Amino acid sequence: MKRLLAVLVVSLLAASCRAKGEKLFTYATTGEVTSLDPVFPYDGDSQGLLFNVYETLIAFEGASNERLIPKLSLQVPSRENGLISKDGRTYRFPIRKDVTFHDGKVLTPEDVRYSLLRFMLVDRDGGPSSLLLEPILGLSSTRKDGKLVVDFAEAAKAVAVRGDEVVVTLKRPFAPFLAIMARWSYVMNRAWAKEKGDWDGTAAGWEKFNNPKAEDTKFFAEGNGTGPFMVERWDRSGRRVILKRHDGYWRGPAKFERVVQTAIPEFATRKLLLQGGDADIIAVPRPFLTQLEGMKGVVILDGLPRLLSDPALFFTMSINAQGNPDLGSGKLDGDGIPPDFFADKEVRRAFAHSFDYDAFIKDVFRGKAKRAVSAVPPGIPGFDGRVPSYSHDLKEAEAILRKVRGGAVWEKGFRFTLTYNTGGDVRLAACQILKKNVEALNPKFRIDLRGVDWAAFLDRAQRGVMPMWARGWTADFPDAHNFVFPFYHRDGRYAKVQGFKDAQLDAWIDQAVGETDPAKRAALYSKIARRAYDEVPSILTAHPPGVYAMRDDVQGFYDNAVLMGVDFYPLHR
Repeated sequence: MKRLLAVLVVSLLAASCRAKGEKLFTYATTGEVTSLDPVFPYDGDSQGLLFNVYETLIAFEGASNERLIPKLSLQVPSRENGLISKDGRTYRFPIRKDVTFHDGKVLTPEDVRYSLLRFMLVDRDGGPSSLLLEPILGLSSTRKDGKLVVDFAEAAKAVAVRGDEVVVTLKRPFAPFLAIMARWSYVMNRAWAKEKGDWDGTAAGWEKFNNPKAEDTKFFAEGNGTGPFMVERWDRSGRRVILKRHDGYWRGPAKFERVVQTAIPEFATRKLLLQGGDADIIAVPRPFLTQLEGMKGVVILDGLPRLLSDPALFFTMSINAQGNPDLGSGKLDGDGIPPDFFADKEVRRAFAHSFDYDAFIKDVFRGKAKRAVSAVPPGIPGFDGRVPSYSHDLKEAEAILRKVRGGAVWEKGFRFTLTYNTGGDVRLAACQILKKNVEALNPKFRIDLRGVDWAAFLDRAQRGVMPMWARGWTADFPDAHNFVFPFYHRDGRYAKVQGFKDAQLDAWIDQAVGETDPAKRAALYSKIARRAYDEVPSILTAHPPGVYAMRDDVQGFYDNAVLMGVDFYPLHR
């Protein structure tokens, strides 16, 4: 049945693609888009698509994560050109005048201001708003204990319009601010937002737009940016988004008239599409790479630079037990685990010693990945390869588990569910390795594996119902803070849903991001990595390079480590 469904999907997509001929470009990936509102999704497949619809004030130059270029801003702020204040807190962005949105309205500085404020103030649980909230307002969230804590007047003052410039004043110096703006300063049209019934940019009533559900945002299924492509249709049942060329794009029209980004979790189906020329580029899990080698008309793009920690296996310290089958019985009785099972650091250490890191890199990545010793990947200032890391040591794992909870874990055993996202084949492989090794310690130890669709996976992680789960992190911006904060800070993306808290890590992370001396910053990140090793909130496995497979007639492709997807604008045949 699965094979029949795959063939049907291929046939339908192929017919659509052939009808478009060379005017259409198709990208087949694993995860489906979760929202078209740029302030809502926080996953690579969604944000990788939106990068083609909405533009930022500045950008990274091609594949470089060091060189910045102007985009909707006429200049990249610097101290040399006078657009950054001497105290490092105020940034001025002169806005272009020759740019139109997809609906024909002209871009203004007010649109930029509105978009930056909206990005911060919408702030849905688990969303990306903290990326701007933290440097601009000094907050990781607009809420605390369910109550709004942001001062609108302060936010409105921090992001201001002066003539043709947008002026952003930070709470304190924030070392990676420009890198964040190069990826997350999306601009949408304020007038269009008001017409749609979204927040109008004023102080009155902004609170009701805070922390919405996905489909409650007015831009859940439509878009209006200044980018080279506009949203034509989101076929949710077919898991694909169709983009149409924006002929009035200020840099000139793209070569392709349409782009389709389609989510196909099964690699076999993606492979058939690529082989038949009905997909132009596909996501490739490394375990399946050999199936594409030597395929006619296909090039393998391997060794692509990535700022990536993936997969990591996360522990939930206080598991949501309400109606939760992943806990089994919910007790330490051999048929379940209690909600606080992984709150014990020694249990986490035992699991970290149970993972076979070398075999994973050799067999799954074919040796083409670096062993992770901290969340921070190589290639980022602050990475320290000298920090300690866990070894595969089943004797040590057994010794630990014989002692924890007064020996009850070893005597009674346990059972729980370890979750991965469907289509995440590398993450599945990591789960299988951990399951095999932990179960080999004691026949009373049982781990069930479950794959769930991407949207459901994100929801389950947010609700804290998964005892353990496999996920990864690719850089939102190229800085060590973007890894240590989500992994280790109590308000970070992963630590927050895990229920992981460590006051010392919080203090060092807060100190490091405001430190302007590179040597002092590096020293702090080394201390953070060593402390994280001691606390082991997650099992870190590898820093893999990127890999795609692409039809050999496609020209203009480049890969940027923080893009999270494909830049469709320069592509042509």
